[in-house]
Amino acid sequence: VQLQASGGGLVQPGGSLRLSCAASGSTFQHYIIGWFRQAPGKERERVSCIDIKDGSTYYAASAKGRFTVSRDNAKNTVYLQIHSLKLEDTAIYYCASQRVSEDDFGVVKVVCGGSFESWGQGTLVTVSS
Repeated sequence: VQLQASGGGLVQPGGSLRLSCAASGSTFQHYIIGWFRQAPGKERERVSCIDIKDGSTYYAASAKGRFTVSRDNAKNTVYLQIHSLKLEDTAIYYCASQRVSEDDFGVVKVVCGGSFESWGQGTLVTVSS
């Protein structure tokens, strides 16, 4: 599957933003889609994951409360809504996919902690006043 992240931009602190991750290719398969971010000078950080089949989600501790991941399978798109943006949310946000078995359920947390096979190009979010 090929992924295209979009929706980044310049936002003031306290604002909101919705990022999109559009998938193309073998979208009929069972995937976990993950959102990651990499701030300047820092390592890439896991943010959230969603199972596109059953909608189950996982959030990193740092993402709980202000981040919401969702999917629209009719549009083959996964979203990451971010509220109350902070300066430290400035980063390039990436989405990635990992195939799982059609019979796998309840695996989003485990898969989210592992490696992902396909990555989008990233979208830059800058939080600044």
